[in-house]
Amino acid sequence: MRASNLVPNWLKGYRRQWLAGDTVAAVLATMMIVPQALAYAALAGLPPHIGLYASLLPLAGYAMFGSSSVLSVGPVAVLSLMTVSALSPLATPGSPEWVLGAVTLAALSGIFLFALGLLRMGALANLLSHPVIHGFVSGAATLIIIGQVSPLLGIQREGETAVEMTIGAVEQLPNALHASALVGLASLALLAAARIWLSYLLRRAGVKKARAKLIARLAPMVVVATAIALSWHFDWDKEMAVVGAIPAGLPEIGMPAPEWGMTYRLLLPALIIALLGFVESLSIAHAIALRRRERLDPDAELRGLGAANLLSAVSGGFAVTGSFARTAINEEGGARSPFSGIIAAGLLALILLFATAPFEMLPLSVLAATIIVAASSLIDLPGFISNWRYDRTDGAAMGGTFLGVVLFGVEAGIGIGIGLSFATLIWRTSRPHIAVVGRVPGTEQFRNVLRHTVRTQPEILFLRIDESLFFSNISAVEDRLLAELKRRPETRDLVLILSSVSRIDGTALERLQQINRDLRAREVQLHLAEVKGPVLDRLSRSRFLEQLSGRIFLSSYIAELALRRRDQEEGDAATT
Repeated sequence: MRASNLVPNWLKGYRRQWLAGDTVAAVLATMMIVPQALAYAALAGLPPHIGLYASLLPLAGYAMFGSSSVLSVGPVAVLSLMTVSALSPLATPGSPEWVLGAVTLAALSGIFLFALGLLRMGALANLLSHPVIHGFVSGAATLIIIGQVSPLLGIQREGETAVEMTIGAVEQLPNALHASALVGLASLALLAAARIWLSYLLRRAGVKKARAKLIARLAPMVVVATAIALSWHFDWDKEMAVVGAIPAGLPEIGMPAPEWGMTYRLLLPALIIALLGFVESLSIAHAIALRRRERLDPDAELRGLGAANLLSAVSGGFAVTGSFARTAINEEGGARSPFSGIIAAGLLALILLFATAPFEMLPLSVLAATIIVAASSLIDLPGFISNWRYDRTDGAAMGGTFLGVVLFGVEAGIGIGIGLSFATLIWRTSRPHIAVVGRVPGTEQFRNVLRHTVRTQPEILFLRIDESLFFSNISAVEDRLLAELKRRPETRDLVLILSSVSRIDGTALERLQQINRDLRAREVQLHLAEVKGPVLDRLSRSRFLEQLSGRIFLSSYIAELALRRRDQEEGDAATT
């Protein structure tokens, strides 16, 4: 392999004029990375500084293999919660075994992702429907928010599900630390106000829209910096829980010795984390790529995220993926290439070397407030309403996944989501749309008799099947054929329009053969129209076409002309 093949394509074509935009974006992104990294590590039950480790090398790993020019990878709330869910049966939060488990999850996820990228399995992004993914993310965000009420108020957290945590928080309210609760609620109010109104107020003051959005997104860093300054000045560490000691210096590189029993039990959670992280990250990167008119390679995204997770593991971090908030900051800051991520990694390394001390005084209640506000943006209520209005099955799948996560936990919610994805697919394919059609007067077009003014023939029934024929839906098709024939006893010819049928499996073929025999016994001829070439090729390998009582027509219009001409000729012969 040539050395040049190891150099990313974006680096080969890098332009000097991009450096300013990449540098500014990196500075802004780093300002957001630090508080988020600390918060999401705490959410994952890990020492906060591990979040900084998980934000360092992954930025460079994704830049080497990924295809998005601005995607920023690192710890995110949903994967932190999934890490807790996977490790809870195996270890105690914060213990060495817990840290080892988090590193193992990142390593396994990285191996899965990179291997899938090498195998060009980017199509796995379509494994789960977007309503199910949004339902899962919304449920996880709700679980995160409820779980952060305890550190926000300075009380003990109890329970795993949303109901248990809510009941536990209510019972613990009398024990809330007043100072911690006051600081946390004040931070929450400021962050929420900044998210809702700051951008609008800045635009009213004459600030350009893009800059106003950028400033509003950096509000968490301002709140965190203010909280740190106040904590130092008033010695808040004596009154409330703070981040505590953060080891100065860069992380040690290397993987700890694996614990094989734990590794085996984490295989499935790691695969789920890998797939969900990939789908969410690809959605973010795809939205940005469309705006920038860039090409996104799903297989490269798999490799980029795989490298990011592997490098997170070897540096003592946990599972990472693309972050919507940090990616938005990166884009709005003017990033032109993945080099902004490498610059951000360099800045973060400087913070780890020389500037960790200030963050040791950050109150945990402020971190909880930043998590709650960040997670609230992940709850997609408009998406649920839109899905419910457009397609009730999608709305039900989204709502079911959401309730599964909230009521039964992350793992159960994922299982319910996957089950609902396949149940929705099976439900749709088992109930194919079948339309009685007729010809639009003056044209050769055939349309649904319920939607258009069309002309039909009393002895010719045209049925259009808008779904491939499988074992799961052929019974529904047969029932509809019989029902339509019962409503039209004068029918002599049944024409099945197969323009939307891309495949007929073996079970469906057997039933079609039986339908053909039954119709022949009723003196009704079965015809096919607009059959696709691949479908016709497969049918020709069976005896169905030889046994077909009717004919195969190139179009519905040709079928109508031919059958009417035949009837006319038979009528003329009868009169003579």
